[in-house]
Amino acid sequence: MSIIQASAETTFKGLPLSPGVAVARVCLFNERRHMSIPVGNVTDKEVRNEGDRFRKALALVREKLALLTKEVEERVGKAEAEIFSAQRMILEDPALIERVTDHIRSKNFNAEKAVISSLDFFEEQLSQLDNAYLKERSSDIGEVKRRMLDALANLNPSFQCQNDSFCQKGKNRIVIAEELTPSLTMELNTEFIRGFVTDRGGIASHAAILARSLKIPAVSGIPGIHDMIFCGTEVLVDGDTGEVVIWPNKKTLEQYPDLRREAVEEARPVDPIAGLKVLANLSLAKKVKEAVDHKAEGIGLYRTEFEFFAAGEILREKEQYALYLEVLRAMKDKPVYFRMLDLGGDKTADFLKPPKEQNPVLGFRGSRFLLGHPELFRDQARALARASKHGRVHVMYPMVIDLEQFRKLKKNFEEVTADVPQGEIKHGLMFEVPSACLDADEILKEADFGSIGTNDLIQYLFAVDRDNELVAYDHHPDRKVFWQLIHHVASAAKKHHKPLSICGELASNPVYARKLIMAGIHTVSVSAKAIPRLRIAIKNKPKLAKKRTSGLLGGKKKKSKG
Repeated sequence: MSIIQASAETTFKGLPLSPGVAVARVCLFNERRHMSIPVGNVTDKEVRNEGDRFRKALALVREKLALLTKEVEERVGKAEAEIFSAQRMILEDPALIERVTDHIRSKNFNAEKAVISSLDFFEEQLSQLDNAYLKERSSDIGEVKRRMLDALANLNPSFQCQNDSFCQKGKNRIVIAEELTPSLTMELNTEFIRGFVTDRGGIASHAAILARSLKIPAVSGIPGIHDMIFCGTEVLVDGDTGEVVIWPNKKTLEQYPDLRREAVEEARPVDPIAGLKVLANLSLAKKVKEAVDHKAEGIGLYRTEFEFFAAGEILREKEQYALYLEVLRAMKDKPVYFRMLDLGGDKTADFLKPPKEQNPVLGFRGSRFLLGHPELFRDQARALARASKHGRVHVMYPMVIDLEQFRKLKKNFEEVTADVPQGEIKHGLMFEVPSACLDADEILKEADFGSIGTNDLIQYLFAVDRDNELVAYDHHPDRKVFWQLIHHVASAAKKHHKPLSICGELASNPVYARKLIMAGIHTVSVSAKAIPRLRIAIKNKPKLAKKRTSGLLGGKKKKSKG
């Protein structure tokens, strides 16, 4: 196959997977990293070692997929996160494990050969089915195979020019690969990737769904494209039409007057602004530096359960204390809000031994789960109490349904930590269940603070599952009754002089952030990377940032473009 020369514009027509247009230089994904791994047979003496290698790689990939599932749920959504949960389920299939193990024991295959042989078999079975959806799912098995081979060989996905000084590792580049996979879509630094072009991949593939969710232009169905060009080639990707133009000339570029050729710049830290206090969400203590670097005014939502998922096991008091201390020290005198383990429902893992429930979202989760697992509650409470000697600790209880439940949680905390030397501890709650919001006046008489979790609140308020494609269109905040509830909670917080913040997804949207300011809520918690953009957007409309309560909170209601 010939290489396309820089002097000639060449246009290909492929399958549009994700809308949008981008033009940038190219990074070629390394599709040949598995070519040198050993694939063959072993001696009888080596069989046991190969079995151990397989089991260790299996455990490693499972753990990585569990963590990735949680990260994608946080960043993109629950439905998209299920893609990686499904991959993990493949690796838990007894038939697969038995087949690989049998190939090692009875055929003397090394671990790599056993994995390739077994997963190729299952992938072929799916690809031959008439059902288009199931055919697409065969690509998941191919991705699981690549993950297992990476783990066995201790490899990381990379680019062909990885060892060259000019390699950008996909940043501000269009990435070209043989196949658009979920891993490629999520595990690269997709915030700065301009587009994807691949040899193959269907519009219903998991990777295509992710690309659309991330708003990254993508085109597939151009056979051999990966081998036709060099790293650094300039390419235009039109995800609306499926056109891919290699070395686009001036005339072609003029057809896209709104197309920006400049690189997507990393968001630089922006100083705090008047009128809106911006804190950072945090899932892992090791990522607290990112919040510090982006000048977060505190940690508004430390999702402590993610530490358990990352470790793949229940963390004991000593282990939790070390993590919490790390965050407190990094944030110095800034506030840190520790959400106690928000487990159950969709957030669970095998090591938690979850009960089987017909409707887990309305079941044994959040504060119910905490109260039902006194040993987990005790260890976390004591770890937080110990950490409070090094800085004020805000304990935030999840999924609280009413004042009685909040009182019980606080009482339990104080009882199990009575003998622990401790500093200042504040007790508050997440307002994410409509019953708690309606009872906000009574609750905030006693609670030290509150934080509104808009994601679940919208779900429960409108009886809508955002991950159900039949009804997901109804999962949005643009309804009068939702904002009435927000105003109601904000009014209660103002009445009792209690801090109130927002930590749901809408907090990072400048339009909604302005509406929150006008509702009297001046503290939000967002992802660290969203802090600069949010501050800039609010700073550009200073009059809105200075407004106080209006409408249902008293005073004359003014119209807002927000």
